[in-house]
Amino acid sequence: MVSAAANLPRRTANYKPNIWNYDYLQSLTTKFHVEEHEREAETLKDQVCSEFHELKDPLRKLELIDLIDKLALSHYFEEETSKSVKEMACASLSMDTDLYSAALYFRILRQHGYHVSQDGIVQLLDEEETVNGSAQWDDKVRLEIFEASHLGVEGEFMFDRAKAFATKKFSVCHRNVRWFNVRRYMHENNNSIIHRLAGLSFNTIQVQHQNDLKDIIRWWRNLGLLEVLTFSRDRVVESFLWAVGVAYEPQHGSLRKWLTKAILLVLIIDDVYDIYGSIDELEQFSIAVERWDPSEIQQLPEALKRCFWILYDTANDMDREIQKEKGWTSVLPHLKKVWIGFCTALLVEAKWQWMGESPSLVKYLENGWVSSSGPVLSLHALLGAGHDMDETVAAFDNNQDIIRHASLIIRLCNDQGTSKAELERGDSPSSIVCHMREANVREEEARGHIRDLISDSWKRINGVLMRGPRPQQDMVRYIVNTARVAHFIYQNGDGFGVQDRETKDQVLSCLIKPMHLCLSSP
Repeated sequence: MVSAAANLPRRTANYKPNIWNYDYLQSLTTKFHVEEHEREAETLKDQVCSEFHELKDPLRKLELIDLIDKLALSHYFEEETSKSVKEMACASLSMDTDLYSAALYFRILRQHGYHVSQDGIVQLLDEEETVNGSAQWDDKVRLEIFEASHLGVEGEFMFDRAKAFATKKFSVCHRNVRWFNVRRYMHENNNSIIHRLAGLSFNTIQVQHQNDLKDIIRWWRNLGLLEVLTFSRDRVVESFLWAVGVAYEPQHGSLRKWLTKAILLVLIIDDVYDIYGSIDELEQFSIAVERWDPSEIQQLPEALKRCFWILYDTANDMDREIQKEKGWTSVLPHLKKVWIGFCTALLVEAKWQWMGESPSLVKYLENGWVSSSGPVLSLHALLGAGHDMDETVAAFDNNQDIIRHASLIIRLCNDQGTSKAELERGDSPSSIVCHMREANVREEEARGHIRDLISDSWKRINGVLMRGPRPQQDMVRYIVNTARVAHFIYQNGDGFGVQDRETKDQVLSCLIKPMHLCLSSP
């Protein structure tokens, strides 16, 4: 009986306490005059638009489009950028006179969903090696080739050698989160219109993010979970940071709210299955979620009851909010489906752990892409971004290949960052451990194999994006962004479990510290 297991000794992950002072975050205020800055920003936008129309040199226009993207200003210039890229694609420009121009053209057009042949770049690479015997490129060319190398699709290996020599030096690429990197493209002595606009935009959007975060913190604290779910992680700020990475734009406040709540639920439920629950309790908890029935939790311990109720209430509240804000019919059936799938996948992993089973890597990943929470995050992102319910549901249903591979990236990046700690505390095997045991290889070799699988999934995503219908690409990018954030969160370990490293720096940079604006517009 489940009730007999209620007093069993409980495992612990020994997570560090939350490092953020919620009272301090609630008290954040801005010294900026937001309305005044917004008026100045409108003037600067007009000037950048004029520059768009005046530029005739394709290379200069590509560089402007690239800078707009890297400064997270794309949402201001969607029409101008889309028109310019389409004109270049239709004109079939010859940009293969040098490696820098060819790689930039290749990357920008592929980022916007256009198929560009690799042939011109392959020829230039071959010519370089034939003439010089080895690559003699400066850093500007190397960086551009490295960034372009991440837009390859299945069957393309043109940049593998370029990526290999550049990886240790460069970290900016297609897989990175744009909003997290804006500051590195800002130069204190640069008084250009576009940099001034980027600074104003960053600070005004940051104010909105702070207000969004305050709302989430109030909701979280009102739940009163911390006294009951002592085994789980208190990671509100990091969860919100993930949501900001998926959709930073001003109009997506609801998306960030719903996605942050979903991520917090993922963390809690994951800890229930990984750490707290007995196998009998987890089976009963899974039945309650599958039936969406509170009467099924009566025999469970208080912590699991509270966990179920917060999932049940939050999903139902979210459904009502979506109906009210968007005028849709109920999306609860879709929410229930992804949560049921998530809990079912976690139960499979819990059984592996309790039975001491080490699955094959294929078997592990077949379940692991769902247990990564990728489908949960993808649905919540789409529900937040969508304008029409039928189109949003279709975007989810028709892009399962991208959702699967984005979810695999989340799973594999998570494993790269958390495998060591999870193995030490006796959790179910990660992809790294599964491959080590199955292939009888050392950890570093297994990690290299997992990195290759991540690259393979990115190539699959790139290919599907280029083949897919253009109207859906704007929606699908939010799914892809969930994978980009995973790269950041787990790049140097467990960015959720351990807060005081890169994740802390990013929180301070994105959410707390405004960008210094010492210059006025020229």
